[in-house]
Amino acid sequence: MSPRHSGRGARLLGLARRFPLGAVGAVIMVVFVGAAICADMVAPFSPLTTNPALSLARPGALHPFGADVMGRDILSRILHGARISLAVGIFSTAIGALFGVTIGIASGFIGGWFDLVVQRLTDILQALPVLVLALVMSAALGPSLPNTIIAISIPLIPYVSRVIRANTLALRELAFVESAQATGMTRWRIAIRHILPNTLAPLIVIATAQLGSTILTEASLSFLGLGVPEPYPSWGRMLSDSAAEYMRTAPWLVIFPGLAISLAVFGTNMLGDALRDLLDPRQRS
Repeated sequence: MSPRHSGRGARLLGLARRFPLGAVGAVIMVVFVGAAICADMVAPFSPLTTNPALSLARPGALHPFGADVMGRDILSRILHGARISLAVGIFSTAIGALFGVTIGIASGFIGGWFDLVVQRLTDILQALPVLVLALVMSAALGPSLPNTIIAISIPLIPYVSRVIRANTLALRELAFVESAQATGMTRWRIAIRHILPNTLAPLIVIATAQLGSTILTEASLSFLGLGVPEPYPSWGRMLSDSAAEYMRTAPWLVIFPGLAISLAVFGTNMLGDALRDLLDPRQRS
């Protein structure tokens, strides 16, 4: 192994020792991402193939997580469901972060009446819980994968914009911004070249932290029938189809999808906390 690679390995090992829960969260997320990418290769069965003869089959050698009421393999549906959950989480977080960063930088850097109007609109959006606002948007748009992504991304915009605005207000008073203004650089050029790069650290932290929230929100919408529709395998819809009727007779229908949701949210939250401690200068010793 070259000294360069050995140095990177030692650094990663040092970070894992310093942030053990963050390392656990990173490993969990790597497993879920790998499962989502390689679901077609590692899933033992098709997630959509039904077999009435295997209805409510118990966990065993052929079906490690059992089968649902339609005879579909639970393990295969969980592996393919990781694609849905991660796709919704990543794309909705990216869309919310994109608009949130744009609005936050513009509001903090321009100020004046524009900042006042934007903050009042942000207050209105933040007055509603994320799930309630996502429910309203999803009910208005209808159940589908793109609509679910849009419905979840909209409630994220005010949270991201508030954090970025606060960071922008602090940055615009620093000497390097005043120097750029003194040279005649335009506001938008200053915002893009000087303000935006210095907001990446808090943006990474908040995006990672919100990723777990978006996965949980997607599961909640699917559980209520407003998320990703059938026949796509979704962890929340798997719970919705099984929780009430088969909880006592076939608990594996609830345990394994619920465990997948819990692990995904736990992994993203632990990774987000570690990134916050690592990137925030106030947390460094």
